[in-house]
Amino acid sequence: MIVPSLRTAAAGRVSGAAALRAASTWANVQMGPPDAILGITEAYKRDTDARKMNLGAGAYRTDAGEPYVLTSVRKAEEALLKRGLDKEYLPITGLAKFTGAAASLAYGASSSALERLAITQSISGTGALRIGGAFLQRFYTAQPTIYLPDPSWGNHAAIFRDSGLKVAKYRYFDASTNGLNLGAMLEDIRAMPRGSIVLLHACAHNPTGVDPTPEQWTQIQQAVEEGQHLAFFDMAYQGFASGDADRDAGALRSFVQSGKAPVVLSQSFAKNMGLYGERVGTFSVVAADAAERDRVLSQVKILVRPLYSNPPVSGARIAAEVLTDPTLRKEWLGEVKAMADRIIGMRAALRGRLEELGSKKSWNHITDQIGMFCYTGLKPEQVDRLASDFHIYLTRDGRVSIAGISSSN
Repeated sequence: MIVPSLRTAAAGRVSGAAALRAASTWANVQMGPPDAILGITEAYKRDTDARKMNLGAGAYRTDAGEPYVLTSVRKAEEALLKRGLDKEYLPITGLAKFTGAAASLAYGASSSALERLAITQSISGTGALRIGGAFLQRFYTAQPTIYLPDPSWGNHAAIFRDSGLKVAKYRYFDASTNGLNLGAMLEDIRAMPRGSIVLLHACAHNPTGVDPTPEQWTQIQQAVEEGQHLAFFDMAYQGFASGDADRDAGALRSFVQSGKAPVVLSQSFAKNMGLYGERVGTFSVVAADAAERDRVLSQVKILVRPLYSNPPVSGARIAAEVLTDPTLRKEWLGEVKAMADRIIGMRAALRGRLEELGSKKSWNHITDQIGMFCYTGLKPEQVDRLASDFHIYLTRDGRVSIAGISSSN
């Protein structure tokens, strides 16, 4: 039997704890939705079936399904280790040896833009986009709205909204053909307010794998230039899309060479150099001349300083070593092509197998699309059934990471 006074005291403690929770500073913080991609990975990990496949993650895998560290990267790491380099802070804009080599890779070694390019090292492509969004929000006065292709990488909208920009969409993907809806895209670009910001995937569009042809890029460039829009290129897959780094940068270089539209670039080395966890990238602005370059760079430094002061050194040193050592660079370009070729081969194998099984649906789009991802056209309920009945995991919009497919599965 509980003594009444004790019962009263216990009840008081319970009500006091409840009141404390209610009065908590963070009581109004709501539970956020889980990340869609990470949720797929967690479901995959919980699955104990030996046949399970994870086609949701956006990271390259070998034919054995293992993470791949490039041989050129390993050799660069070994060379750097032997030098016994220090761990001092980098300048705000990063390692100059790296940013110079990265700029040359993106814009071309002979590009006149290199002499007037304001470039900073960034925390991979995500960081580059955030710096770019903040810079445009502060200094681009023509139009505060950035237009994203529909669909686009899931993080694009959040990055630019948090940078203070307004976010809108333009039509891009044609669900009826699983290809590019060029007519609608051009119509939307021409309907944008003059001087808008147009986000363009330089190559290997994520998530659809649908890239414009060179002829279609010409029409897109003309529409952007006619509208006096700013072209914001996101290039996360240079070399990884076609296996040819120069070809994959073709659209960017064409815009820059024309000079009729302002151009900024987000660049990442996560996919094409396998430096996922090193977070290596750049953000750059093509200025009119050296004086403008210096003014722009001074303001980029002011933006970066309160964000993270300066970027990490390790990944930048690795990338710089690979890009500037002739032997390592040649080996790296060969490895990038080998990764791209495996992806292309898996596309052909997947399409061939589906056709062998007697599917009446056209699967041409699997081989027509390019890069790591493929938009299958599968509906959410079909994706759910693949997971529950066949232990195959992909995003509910039907996006497949081709890197997760191998000759054995």
